[in-house]
Amino acid sequence: TPFSRLTQIQIMPQNAIGQEARLGGRVVDVRNEEHRTRLEIVSLPLDRWARPQLEQISDGRFVAYVPGFLEPLDSRGRLVTVVGPISGMEAGRIGAKPYNFVVIETTGYQRWNETQQVMLPPGPVDPWDWRYRRGWGFANDWPGPARIETIVTP
Repeated sequence: TPFSRLTQIQIMPQNAIGQEARLGGRVVDVRNEEHRTRLEIVSLPLDRWARPQLEQISDGRFVAYVPGFLEPLDSRGRLVTVVGPISGMEAGRIGAKPYNFVVIETTGYQRWNETQQVMLPPGPVDPWDWRYRRGWGFANDWPGPARIETIVTP
């Protein structure tokens, strides 16, 4: 089974080299090289569908090299999941702080979308049903405010 948490790799990176990893998170930096694109990704735990979990805390950063060209404006800030072998560590910086990035040579890449949906509180199934009507306005028909939830979709 592939590594699915960055912290698993960071414990003993030399033992992970050559092993398959499936990691994801939010792209914070994009640099195009001659034949590949370097993505710096803030790692987030993945759910059972390999989608980054927005409500979770990051466990660090990693670098993914994707073959070919990716437009930086289409990639920066986006959620991604990458699959590929771990090729080693790369010294770098996060601001002024030195940082050792785990490096993945990407063989598979999924970019995710973030969409918002309205989550209504439990309430009447049919607002027109006379048993639930207390007036002509909908404001009195729902037991509480609706909330907006951000979800990750392909």
